Amino acid sequence: MPFSVDTARLLAEPLITAFFQASAGRWLSERRYYTLPDGKVQEVVSHIAIRFLQAGSAELLHLADLHQLQQQDALICGAEVAWESNYPNTSRKPVKGSTVFGVRGTLLYRDRGFATSKPVTAQFLFRDPKTLQLRTEYNDSVFEEELKLVGRQYRTRQTIISRAGQQQMIGQYLERRC
Repeated sequence: MPFSVDTARLLAEPLITAFFQASAGRWLSERRYYTLPDGKVQEVVSHIAIRFLQAGSAELLHLADLHQLQQQDALICGAEVAWESNYPNTSRKPVKGSTVFGVRGTLLYRDRGFATSKPVTAQFLFRDPKTLQLRTEYNDSVFEEELKLVGRQYRTRQTIISRAGQQQMIGQYLERRC
Protein backbone atom coordinates (compact mmCIF):
# COMPACT_ATOMS: atom_id res chain seq x y z
CA MET A 1 0.00 0.00 0.00
CA PRO A 2 1.48 3.38 -1.00
CA PHE A 3 2.32 5.98 1.64
CA SER A 4 0.16 9.08 2.00
CA VAL A 5 1.67 12.33 0.68
CA ASP A 6 2.39 13.49 4.24
CA THR A 7 4.05 10.19 5.21
CA ALA A 8 6.14 10.14 2.01
CA ARG A 9 7.28 13.69 2.74
CA LEU A 10 8.18 12.88 6.35
CA LEU A 11 10.28 9.93 5.16
CA ALA A 12 11.86 11.68 2.16
CA GLU A 13 13.15 14.85 3.80
CA PRO A 14 15.53 13.21 6.32
CA LEU A 15 16.78 10.79 3.63
CA ILE A 16 17.56 13.53 1.10
CA THR A 17 19.21 15.66 3.80
CA ALA A 18 21.49 12.76 4.77
CA PHE A 19 22.18 11.99 1.09
CA PHE A 20 23.22 15.59 0.32
CA GLN A 21 25.39 15.73 3.46
CA ALA A 22 27.10 12.44 2.53
CA SER A 23 27.67 13.72 -1.03
CA ALA A 24 29.34 16.98 0.05
CA GLY A 25 32.97 17.29 -1.00
CA ARG A 26 35.09 16.96 -4.12
CA TRP A 27 34.61 14.17 -6.66
CA LEU A 28 36.24 12.95 -9.85
CA SER A 29 33.52 11.84 -12.25
CA GLU A 30 34.26 9.56 -15.18
CA ARG A 31 31.30 8.93 -17.42
CA ARG A 32 30.18 7.67 -20.76
CA TYR A 33 27.17 8.81 -22.74
CA TYR A 34 25.73 6.27 -25.17
CA THR A 35 23.63 7.80 -27.94
CA LEU A 36 20.74 5.55 -28.96
CA PRO A 37 20.12 3.83 -31.30
CA ASP A 38 23.39 4.50 -33.20
CA GLY A 39 25.61 3.61 -30.23
CA LYS A 40 27.91 6.63 -30.48
CA VAL A 41 29.94 6.92 -27.25
CA GLN A 42 31.19 10.12 -25.65
CA GLU A 43 33.55 10.07 -22.66
CA VAL A 44 33.63 12.92 -20.15
CA VAL A 45 35.84 13.50 -17.11
CA SER A 46 34.68 16.09 -14.59
CA HIS A 47 35.93 17.56 -11.35
CA ILE A 48 32.87 18.16 -9.18
CA ALA A 49 32.51 20.12 -5.93
CA ILE A 50 29.32 19.61 -3.88
CA ARG A 51 28.40 21.90 -1.00
CA PHE A 52 25.54 21.12 1.38
CA LEU A 53 23.10 24.03 1.83
CA GLN A 54 21.13 24.63 5.03
CA ALA A 55 17.55 25.91 5.00
CA GLY A 56 17.53 29.70 4.75
CA SER A 57 20.84 29.96 2.87
CA ALA A 58 21.05 32.75 0.30
CA GLU A 59 21.25 30.16 -2.51
CA LEU A 60 18.06 28.40 -1.38
CA LEU A 61 16.18 31.66 -0.88
CA HIS A 62 17.12 32.68 -4.45
CA LEU A 63 16.07 29.25 -5.74
CA ALA A 64 12.70 29.58 -3.97
CA ASP A 65 12.24 32.97 -5.67
CA LEU A 66 13.02 31.44 -9.09
CA HIS A 67 10.26 28.87 -8.48
CA GLN A 68 7.87 31.50 -7.05
CA LEU A 69 7.56 29.64 -3.74
CA GLN A 70 5.96 31.42 -0.81
CA GLN A 71 7.80 31.83 2.50
CA GLN A 72 5.83 28.97 4.07
CA ASP A 73 7.12 26.79 1.23
CA ALA A 74 10.77 27.30 2.22
CA LEU A 75 13.23 24.70 0.99
CA ILE A 76 14.45 22.48 3.83
CA CYS A 77 17.99 21.87 2.49
CA GLY A 78 19.91 21.63 -0.73
CA ALA A 79 23.22 21.37 -2.49
CA GLU A 80 25.30 23.53 -4.76
CA VAL A 81 27.17 21.56 -7.43
CA ALA A 82 30.01 23.09 -9.45
CA TRP A 83 31.92 21.26 -12.17
CA GLU A 84 34.62 21.47 -14.79
CA SER A 85 34.18 18.90 -17.54
CA ASN A 86 36.78 17.75 -20.04
CA TYR A 87 36.12 15.73 -23.21
CA PRO A 88 39.09 13.39 -23.87
CA ASN A 89 39.96 12.50 -27.46
CA THR A 90 37.96 15.43 -28.88
CA SER A 91 38.65 19.04 -29.78
CA ARG A 92 35.81 20.18 -27.52
CA LYS A 93 36.89 22.76 -24.97
CA PRO A 94 36.41 22.21 -21.21
CA VAL A 95 33.07 23.35 -19.79
CA LYS A 96 32.52 24.89 -16.35
CA GLY A 97 29.17 25.30 -14.67
CA SER A 98 27.13 25.06 -11.52
CA THR A 99 23.60 24.37 -10.36
CA VAL A 100 21.65 24.62 -7.12
CA PHE A 101 19.26 21.96 -5.80
CA GLY A 102 16.67 22.52 -3.07
CA VAL A 103 14.16 20.19 -1.41
CA ARG A 104 10.60 20.40 -0.20
CA GLY A 105 8.63 17.23 0.38
CA THR A 106 9.33 14.83 -2.46
CA LEU A 107 10.19 17.56 -4.97
CA LEU A 108 13.72 18.52 -5.90
CA TYR A 109 13.94 22.10 -7.20
CA ARG A 110 16.77 23.14 -9.53
CA ASP A 111 17.82 26.49 -10.87
CA ARG A 112 18.36 24.92 -14.31
CA GLY A 113 17.89 21.62 -16.09
CA PHE A 114 20.30 19.40 -18.01
CA ALA A 115 19.06 20.76 -21.35
CA THR A 116 17.58 24.12 -20.32
CA SER A 117 18.68 27.19 -18.41
CA LYS A 118 15.17 27.53 -16.94
CA PRO A 119 14.25 26.34 -13.42
CA VAL A 120 12.93 22.77 -13.26
CA THR A 121 11.60 20.32 -10.67
CA ALA A 122 12.07 16.58 -10.27
CA GLN A 123 10.11 14.00 -8.33
CA PHE A 124 12.39 11.92 -6.14
CA LEU A 125 12.24 8.78 -4.05
CA PHE A 126 14.65 6.46 -2.31
CA ARG A 127 14.93 2.81 -3.24
CA ASP A 128 17.01 2.48 -0.07
CA PRO A 129 18.79 5.11 2.10
CA LYS A 130 21.82 5.16 -0.25
CA THR A 131 19.99 5.15 -3.61
CA LEU A 132 18.25 8.31 -4.86
CA GLN A 133 15.98 8.10 -7.90
CA LEU A 134 14.89 11.22 -9.81
CA ARG A 135 12.42 11.85 -12.62
CA THR A 136 12.48 15.21 -14.41
CA GLU A 137 10.22 16.20 -17.32
CA TYR A 138 10.35 19.28 -19.55
CA ASN A 139 10.31 20.20 -23.26
CA ASP A 140 8.86 16.78 -24.21
CA SER A 141 11.90 15.10 -22.59
CA VAL A 142 12.13 12.77 -19.59
CA PHE A 143 15.29 12.36 -17.51
CA GLU A 144 15.37 9.31 -15.22
CA GLU A 145 18.36 9.23 -12.89
CA GLU A 146 19.67 7.01 -10.17
CA LEU A 147 22.49 8.04 -7.82
CA LYS A 148 23.93 5.48 -5.43
CA LEU A 149 26.39 6.06 -2.60
CA VAL A 150 28.82 3.14 -2.48
CA GLY A 151 30.58 3.36 0.85
CA ARG A 152 32.10 6.78 1.62
CA GLN A 153 34.44 7.05 -1.36
CA TYR A 154 32.31 6.22 -4.40
CA ARG A 155 29.07 7.09 -6.13
CA THR A 156 27.52 5.58 -9.23
CA ARG A 157 25.02 7.37 -11.43
CA GLN A 158 22.93 6.38 -14.37
CA THR A 159 20.78 8.67 -16.50
CA ILE A 160 18.31 7.67 -19.21
CA ILE A 161 17.12 10.51 -21.45
CA SER A 162 13.95 10.01 -23.50
CA ARG A 163 12.26 12.33 -25.95
CA ALA A 164 8.74 11.83 -27.30
CA GLY A 165 8.64 8.40 -25.68
CA GLN A 166 11.88 7.17 -27.29
CA GLN A 167 15.10 6.60 -25.35
CA GLN A 168 17.79 8.89 -26.77
CA MET A 169 20.79 8.53 -24.47
CA ILE A 170 22.15 6.60 -21.50
CA GLY A 171 24.79 8.11 -19.24
CA GLN A 172 26.78 5.93 -16.84
CA TYR A 173 29.06 7.47 -14.22
CA LEU A 174 31.60 6.38 -11.65
CA GLU A 175 32.50 9.10 -9.17
CA ARG A 176 35.41 8.88 -6.73
CA ARG A 177 35.94 11.17 -3.79
CA CYS A 178 39.10 13.29 -4.19
